[in-house]
Amino acid sequence: MQFIDVQRQYLAYKDAVDQRIQDVLGHGRFIMGPEVAEIEQVLSEYVGVKHCITTASGTDSLEIALRALGIGAGDEVITVPFTWISTAEVIAQVGATPVFIDIEASSYNMDVDQLESAITDKTKAIMPVSLFGQMFDFERINAIAAKRGIPVIEDAAQSFGATQKGQRSCSVSTIASTSFFPAKPFGCFGDGGALFTDDDQLAEQMKAVRNHGGLVRHHHTVVGMNGRFDTLQAAVLLGKFPSFGNEVKARNKLGARYSEMLKDYCQIPEIHPGNTHVYAQYTIRSPNRDALGAKLKESGIPTAVYYPKCLHEQPVFEPLGYAYGRFPVAEKASQEVISLPMHPFLQEKDQDQVVSALKEALDTI
Repeated sequence: MQFIDVQRQYLAYKDAVDQRIQDVLGHGRFIMGPEVAEIEQVLSEYVGVKHCITTASGTDSLEIALRALGIGAGDEVITVPFTWISTAEVIAQVGATPVFIDIEASSYNMDVDQLESAITDKTKAIMPVSLFGQMFDFERINAIAAKRGIPVIEDAAQSFGATQKGQRSCSVSTIASTSFFPAKPFGCFGDGGALFTDDDQLAEQMKAVRNHGGLVRHHHTVVGMNGRFDTLQAAVLLGKFPSFGNEVKARNKLGARYSEMLKDYCQIPEIHPGNTHVYAQYTIRSPNRDALGAKLKESGIPTAVYYPKCLHEQPVFEPLGYAYGRFPVAEKASQEVISLPMHPFLQEKDQDQVVSALKEALDTI
């Protein structure tokens, strides 16, 4: 059994993906070829914003967003400690300081009740993470940010395709960033990412930063980077996109089925009112997480832990001075979460096997 079955997905869309790749090989425009502009148009229309700017990775997307906003040394960016390191890594990369606040136990997203007290005169952005496939509380966060004139950057690496009150992830903040890493809800066959905004000026700035700081060849207006999306990867996304809506529906169905079967046995994902969930990871909790994972491995069930350490526990962020115990909700989550096999091609018989093995394991640990 595969934890995420990218190979089965490729075989399902092989003809469409192969043809798109052959088109690129035929015209030879491997850097910023026409497929890049095409997928940007497709995705901006899907999300419902004016601009999509593709990038070389989801990490690059976040860094480009910060650079386009002019964030650097002496600035602070508020985010959460329970996420992949990219979220805070890019803040440090531009010279700014990550400021962490705790998460909600129910959604694993930013605890909005703690946000205002973390804002200082140095705060130049708020970066909530839509973790595991469910969007953050954008209305409350946007309202707080608007009062202070602070931009919001949604880290939507795991939530592309999710909605809140009818609005799609990547459409609800000043800038949004997503990832096309192969294991993500909408993935390519390598690294890739994208930025979304309705702000024309920010869009132009992000395009410039992505392309060595310039929109015109040999004319560089800002310090940029090589953050361009690969044409072949754009072709892969174009081959897969017509089926993405069906994949989101399959994720919704499989996640709901897991929850119905497991609700009496363990802590299942909680979907907040108004939200849909794309289950980038189907994540449960157990106080005996490690023993549970070992038992499932013995039964041939692959699992993963996102994330076994919070960011303030990582050696690279020790200089920030956050002692263990500062973020109790995030720290407890890091000790208890475990994710089960989840992808749009997961068969119900495989899901039944996972649930059966899980129940048996919970009875014995």
